[in-house]
Amino acid sequence: MRTPASPTAGAPGTPQPPYRPLIVLIEDETDLAAMSRACLEHEGFRVVHAADGRGGLAEAGRGDADLVVLDLGLPDGNGLEVLRSLRRTSRIPVIIVTGRGEETDRVIGLELGADDYVVKPFFQRELASRIRAVLRRVQPAESVPVIRIGELSVDTGARQAHAGDVSLDLAPREYALLEFLASAPGRTFSPEQLLNQVWQAMPGWQDPSTVAEHVYRLRRKLSAHGVTTPRITTVRGYGYRLDG
Repeated sequence: MRTPASPTAGAPGTPQPPYRPLIVLIEDETDLAAMSRACLEHEGFRVVHAADGRGGLAEAGRGDADLVVLDLGLPDGNGLEVLRSLRRTSRIPVIIVTGRGEETDRVIGLELGADDYVVKPFFQRELASRIRAVLRRVQPAESVPVIRIGELSVDTGARQAHAGDVSLDLAPREYALLEFLASAPGRTFSPEQLLNQVWQAMPGWQDPSTVAEHVYRLRRKLSAHGVTTPRITTVRGYGYRLDG
């Protein structure tokens, strides 16, 4: 059931209430869903709840939601299939919810285009904080700069990278990593810094080898398109930088 939006009508010149983002919460655990909804509404969000994947897709498909919180363990199928369905038709931000032992599902979810994840059990205010962080990242910028380095151009508005005139087929996290490095060419970042800035992961939450794997994939894709400049350089003992 949908929670109505805050009214916006009023007399001319009357200050309008701040916009309250609409969150689609896809969660089959009744108690957890109730706690999450209560906390998120207290934190200033509107929340619509669906107890299964089918209902969640229907709510997200209405077109007015700002973000989806998706539990991967659902009664009518794997939440990863819901994520695949969402990504076939929409770029709506998605935060996935997994159990502590479901690391493989988290990795697959991020590769499929999830924007972040939380692990059960979690503090409700942590979920609210992560929603705000994701919404800040996806807000349109006032300007849409294109970063150009050597043979590479990174359109931060379209979230698309090109080698010359050829569009690079990058997974969302690969693109985010490339954009971050391209925004500070020549600067070296440690894996921990990249996990914090690109994955929004707190220290110890994610294996630094995740960064190495994404760097490897980026290098392969750049090489496959004949990009020799810029290149991602490994700074032994510290991290990575993008050299033009």
